[in-house]
Amino acid sequence: MASSTRLTGLDLVDCARANAKQGIEETAMLCGYGSDLNGFRSELKQACEHMRIEFHELSDLIKGESISVGLDGVTVEPDSSGEL
Repeated sequence: MASSTRLTGLDLVDCARANAKQGIEETAMLCGYGSDLNGFRSELKQACEHMRIEFHELSDLIKGESISVGLDGVTVEPDSSGEL
């Protein structure tokens, strides 16, 4: 279901990750940006930078790799793909 407002921050990144395989047009619409692809890309890039996620294009968010998050020098990541 498409968001009625433009998502930002973590909500935008989560929505983009969840829908990235559907393509940028569909993902932008579902994240509340309609046909404003430039606005969607810009806001998504800013949100990813804030979260220290490398982002160049939508396919960067489609990775089967485990996600690790750095918190003040401590890396938090799952021990295995099925265990946190």
